[in-house]
Amino acid sequence: MASYILKRLLLMIPTLFGVLLLTFAMVQFVPGGPVEQMVAQLQGRDSGGERAASTGAGYRGRQGVDAERIEEIKALYGFDKPVLERFVQMLGRFARFDLGNSFYQHKDVWQLVKEKLPVSVSLGLWTFFLSYLIAVPLGVAKAVRAGSRFDFATTLVVLVGYAIPGFVLGVALLVVFGGQLQWFPLRGLTSANWETLSWGARITDYLWHITLPVTAMVLGSFAVTAVLTKNSFLEEIRKQYVLTARAKGLSERQVLWKHVFRNALIPIITGFPAAFIGAFFTGSLLIETLFSLDGLGLLSYESVIRRDYPVVLGTLYLFTLIGLVTKLVSDLCYVWVDPRVKFD
Repeated sequence: MASYILKRLLLMIPTLFGVLLLTFAMVQFVPGGPVEQMVAQLQGRDSGGERAASTGAGYRGRQGVDAERIEEIKALYGFDKPVLERFVQMLGRFARFDLGNSFYQHKDVWQLVKEKLPVSVSLGLWTFFLSYLIAVPLGVAKAVRAGSRFDFATTLVVLVGYAIPGFVLGVALLVVFGGQLQWFPLRGLTSANWETLSWGARITDYLWHITLPVTAMVLGSFAVTAVLTKNSFLEEIRKQYVLTARAKGLSERQVLWKHVFRNALIPIITGFPAAFIGAFFTGSLLIETLFSLDGLGLLSYESVIRRDYPVVLGTLYLFTLIGLVTKLVSDLCYVWVDPRVKFD
């Protein structure tokens, strides 16, 4: 087992290197970079990526800006150095977990992630826990009552929920419960006077604001887990050891929860670490934009649009590393849940 873990850890290095290399190479050919945007600002034009991109490659927009000022701008953003040197320097910083500083927000990338993380954690954790709390019992109930009216009705609800995009449901929730009925707020994670409220009032205010966005995210996410739980239970119920347990005189409850439950939940539990860790870094751009929530999804989108390369590459490195480690933990859970699995 130790040798397997060591191999997986060593394989993370070339994987990270490949992801960063491809992304860094693509960045070099994307028009409308920070130098072009700065030149466009000096010429009095729009600083947006699309408008700056219209100047073409090679900074054609530099007409009217002297060459010395162009070199100063390149030096400001670090583009005065060769591409290979910049890539090596970036790898050196990332090896020390130094993600660099944002071009436009003038903050450390770590600080930006910490500022946006509470919003994404709020959305992700609530979505994660509610999805599992609803999906697993529902999947078990559907498996026990397979072919019944209950199974048919819940399958219809699950499929409808899975088919409706989260942002479409979010719009409907905003229009009905936020606009017409005015039961819930339209934007934000807390009220403007949240700091002046008591602790009980703060909790109530927070739950009041988070209800609609979490509902929009949960409806689609629990569908897959519910269907997976049902199919896993049905597969286990048909196996020989279940017939043997019933033949010994065990009650249906004992057979289901003592024998079937652990084996049926193997595919669910092994995906638990990835889902749990992913909840901390969930960034739903459409949901965050729709409900005016400033989270990681909105940060990533704005960074790409504004060509804020330190934020793009820094968050990519961080999330890729977390994803690789989480995948390793998920694989190790197979051994913990099912001792029959041997990676050796």
